[in-house]
Parts: sequence; structure tokens; C-alpha cells
Amino acid sequence: MSFFEAVAACFSKYATFSGRASRAEFWWFALFNILAALMLLNLVASFAGPEIGQNAVFIYNLVILSPSLAVGARRLHDMGHSGWWQLLYLTGIGSLVLFVWMMFAGKPESNRFGEPVVVEVD
Repeated sequence: MSFFEAVAACFSKYATFSGRASRAEFWWFALFNILAALMLLNLVASFAGPEIGQNAVFIYNLVILSPSLAVGARRLHDMGHSGWWQLLYLTGIGSLVLFVWMMFAGKPESNRFGEPVVVEVD
């Protein structure tokens, strides 16, 4: 899955918390969000000041909250975990646990969340 395919898939499934997501889909979307937030911060801060830039990034983060939670839940489903495990983000050490979990490959067999994600190799 390419960068643009992953971003398009995450925004098209912005409220789909069922199913599974590949590592590529999750991490490409995470990279997109980091780059978009940095660009937004720098662009707005250069014209309106750093406080306004930080407010713009806060609003951007609110806008992408649903797609981010949805792809995170689908990624956890790919590994056989419930999407509710994302509540660990609210703790300090839990964020590290989720970061490591998101790096592992998904289960190759079907699970209670659906069929495995087909990864196309170019």
C-alpha cells in the first residue's frame, strides 16, 4: 500500500472501527499526520504567530481524531486485540506499549474481526 492509498483509505473509512488495517496503512497515515501538523504549524505561525499556529494544529488534531482512532482500532484488530486497548494512550507507559504493538505483523489467519489484510508487494 502506497502513501497516498493509505491516506485515502483512512479518510474514506474515517468512522469505520470494524475490520482490519495493515501496518502500512497505519504507519503511512501516522506519517501523513505528523507532516501535515508540522507544515500547518510552520505555515500559520509564519503569518499569524506561534500561538495561532498552535491553535491551528490543535484544531487539525481534533479533525483527524476520528480517522486516527478508527485506523488504530483496525490495526489492533489485525493483531487480534480489541480497539478499546487504545485507552492505554491515556497513560504514559501505555503509549509505549501501543507503539510497540503497532509495529508487529498482523495475524495471518482470520480472527473475530475479519479476514486478514492482503498486502500487495510491488
